[in-house]
Amino acid sequence: MRWTKRLFDVVVASVLLILFSPFLATIALLIRVTSKGPGVYWSDRVGRNNKIFRMPKFRSMRIGTPQLPTHLLSGPENYVTPIGGFLRRTSLDEIPQLFSILVGELSFVGPRPALFNQDDLVALRTEQGIHLLVPGLTGWAQVNGRDELPVPVKVQFDYEYLQRRSFKFDLAIICLTVEQVLRGEGIQH
Repeated sequence: MRWTKRLFDVVVASVLLILFSPFLATIALLIRVTSKGPGVYWSDRVGRNNKIFRMPKFRSMRIGTPQLPTHLLSGPENYVTPIGGFLRRTSLDEIPQLFSILVGELSFVGPRPALFNQDDLVALRTEQGIHLLVPGLTGWAQVNGRDELPVPVKVQFDYEYLQRRSFKFDLAIICLTVEQVLRGEGIQH
């Protein structure tokens, strides 16, 4: 499965980057025009084997926003840029992560990479062996609650993914993700 998954990641990410290329520059320009700062934000994330890597996202939050999961911010709506809410609701802020998929730091499906300072999530994932997986753009926990899940529940879903992973399961998760994105489900801010 490992090679099939990697081949799928590279081919699909390449095709999507080609298809989305006209939108990448437009979105980055809109971010720059509507708020101070760069169009792309680089977030320190925990990858496979708990190695820190830099993950790109279109910037949806204002410069100076604390590096915390959104649900832990006090008044997160105060940090969202003028087009940030739209980018987050539509998951367009995630498109630059296709580059991380190409270089192998992410896969389309896997546990969502933790922020560098989410020690509780990293510790629980390490205890369960989940840290051995390449993190994903989406995952089993994402389609079962996304931002709304408490950390222990998220880790339970990540562990279930570890046990059940297969190419067929990955495709099912991708389909569920597309469905949820189109419905705008599971996003708090």
